[in-house]
Amino acid sequence: MIVLGRIVAPFGVGGWVRIHPFGDDPLGWRRMSHWWLSADDKADDARWQALRLKSCRMHGKSLIAALEGIDDRDAAQRLDKQFVGAPREAMPRPADDEYYWADLIGLEVRNKADLRLGTVTGLIETGAHDVLQVHDGESERLIPFVGAYVIAVDVAGGWIEADWEADW
Repeated sequence: MIVLGRIVAPFGVGGWVRIHPFGDDPLGWRRMSHWWLSADDKADDARWQALRLKSCRMHGKSLIAALEGIDDRDAAQRLDKQFVGAPREAMPRPADDEYYWADLIGLEVRNKADLRLGTVTGLIETGAHDVLQVHDGESERLIPFVGAYVIAVDVAGGWIEADWEADW
């Protein structure tokens, strides 16, 4: 499952929920007929519950959505803190220069001198850009995931090349 976001609160009295999206194009989720919910973002696929999407739209920086069978505020409240996900095959294909966060986790990061900097263990969403969390077993490096520092990404090859020095 690809984790897309997290429900953060009910929205209104009609069963809508407010979602904090973990990506750049949450309105693209409208193309999926179902969303999958789980209290555990690391749960196996069988523990995710599929719900049919009725409607969704942006509301400020959040996404709000109506799901089939969630018809009042009490039902929406029970979904609080659930993760929203989708199986990879249900996801739209990313553009050539776009990546799902889940695809970046586990990639080895090397610099231009071919020095191993570590492995991507997570990403941090900031207001300006995303940041790779790179661990080498002893320390963590935070590398901005922007073109000025990330030179190349090869998901199939399992690596990222970064313009980053080991002592930064």
